[in-house]
Amino acid sequence: MKLISILGLGIFGSSVAKTLSNFEDVEIIAVDQDERNIERVSSFVTQGVVGDITDFDLLKEIGLGDCDIVVVATGSHLESSILAIMHAKNLGVPKIVAKAKNRSYMQIYKQIGADEIIRPEKEMGEKLAHELVRRHIIDVIELDDSHSVVEFIVPDKWVGKSVEVLDLRSNYAMNVIGIRKSLEDQLNVSFRPNYVFTKGELVVAITDSKKFETADYLNKL
Repeated sequence: MKLISILGLGIFGSSVAKTLSNFEDVEIIAVDQDERNIERVSSFVTQGVVGDITDFDLLKEIGLGDCDIVVVATGSHLESSILAIMHAKNLGVPKIVAKAKNRSYMQIYKQIGADEIIRPEKEMGEKLAHELVRRHIIDVIELDDSHSVVEFIVPDKWVGKSVEVLDLRSNYAMNVIGIRKSLEDQLNVSFRPNYVFTKGELVVAITDSKKFETADYLNKL
């Protein structure tokens, strides 16, 4: 069982709490000054606490130090976030995730001990921009800063050509791991290098995401 605490229940914190509640092996402690916010997520959390996330004694009393992860979700309140991160750190929380309003906040949170910092608005904006200009890409799962698992529709230029002839590893830094006829079909992972692509097929591959997405935007696939 994983114990996760969410400090601050605005739109972001509430969304995290509600999503985590779908997992059976997660217990959630939520803290917010506003009783209405606690009531709003009461059916999704294990324990809801009305209180100040900058109060060290309160956080210690509710067992924050026993949490596996603490999410500091009050990204626009600098002082509150700093104190909450410091308290979580002092209580020995193994992983602290903090929401940041801007790059300056990110740097501060990192310096005082946050393990992971996110900027939801920025990240969602970037994701939307990418989705708006994609031609073939259906889904992207980032593995690290450079590589992703990408699912995409076979480009017209690939139809009638084999994996081997296209030399995907050299041309797109791509390693194809599966092919399927449609989203409903099972992934074929036993294809050979001489497998010939047909129109409308879906390909799943590990690739240099920036290089591949740029080629997709520019219709150079």
